[in-house]
Amino acid sequence: MTNRLELNGSRQFCSWLNEHQISISFSTYQAGKLFFIGMQDAQKMSVFERTFARCMGIGLDPKTDSLWVANLYQLWRFENALKPGQSHQGYDRVYVPQVGYTTGDIDVHDVAIDDQGVLFVNTLFSCLARPSETHSFEPIWQPPFISKLAAEDRCHLNGLAVKDGKAAYVTCVSQTDVNEGWREHRQDGGVVIDVQHNEVIADGLSMPHSPRWYRNKLWVLNSGQGEFGYIDMKTGQFEVVAFCPGYLRGLSFQGNFAVVGLSKPRGNKTFEGLALHDKLKHKKVAPRCGLQVINLNTGDIVHELRIEGIVEELYDVCVLPNTQRPMAIGFMNEEIRRVLSLPF
Repeated sequence: MTNRLELNGSRQFCSWLNEHQISISFSTYQAGKLFFIGMQDAQKMSVFERTFARCMGIGLDPKTDSLWVANLYQLWRFENALKPGQSHQGYDRVYVPQVGYTTGDIDVHDVAIDDQGVLFVNTLFSCLARPSETHSFEPIWQPPFISKLAAEDRCHLNGLAVKDGKAAYVTCVSQTDVNEGWREHRQDGGVVIDVQHNEVIADGLSMPHSPRWYRNKLWVLNSGQGEFGYIDMKTGQFEVVAFCPGYLRGLSFQGNFAVVGLSKPRGNKTFEGLALHDKLKHKKVAPRCGLQVINLNTGDIVHELRIEGIVEELYDVCVLPNTQRPMAIGFMNEEIRRVLSLPF
């Protein structure tokens, strides 16, 4: 693997960011990075990154603009240190790690905010959980087919959607109740579960990820098929909106558009035998790493950010509204000592 890193936007990608006054954050656990994509000016893209070991789920609190980020063994809350209209070295957002919870290596995947605070997918223990003031986590829900809270990653619970302030839907790779049983059901064992009613509402999916409730639809990534779509709530069928040439993880929205994360499948047993490989071969295209912007009305891929080099896999994607050029303070340099945010 090379240390080279290149990020190239399609012709109108920067104009799209400018038009909607947004930036985008995405995580890559494989390279251990949290990225922020914004605009330096009307034409030039800004790329900022910080190192966080095994960086995974990103959750944005819509009420406070707090940014929650999961990594290898911690969950961190970032706060913007700037007041409205302020800037720091050309950045209009400076995210500072303000509060951290040590969870241990429980393989946290999606992070979301409901009306009680932050919650996350605890994949190792096959449950939804909240951070605890005294323990590694506080379990709050597990799938109906999981019989025991055990550190066995029994079904590869990974995705979480919040609806009306409540944890509403999750995705699992399988309905298995044994240690890493999901690995035998990657092709078509995936399910979407209604958390409030404790029932499976869609099945037959291939390693589904990133469920999101948006504009009265439950959107899902059927990752093992490279498909972005939604669940028909009456029939339980997955309706394909677009094919993307990569293994899909990470989904966020802006207006009439979805922003989807694409990864290059690893050459190991986790990704062997997936329909995605045959689809890529049939379409005569190589798997990509990057972001794709999809028009929800047409299913067209209208913009793209291609990533080449050291970063080959993404996990989560988060649109940051009303943000032109964001950055974050890390732990490994002197800057964290000097950035002060005062309550007046």
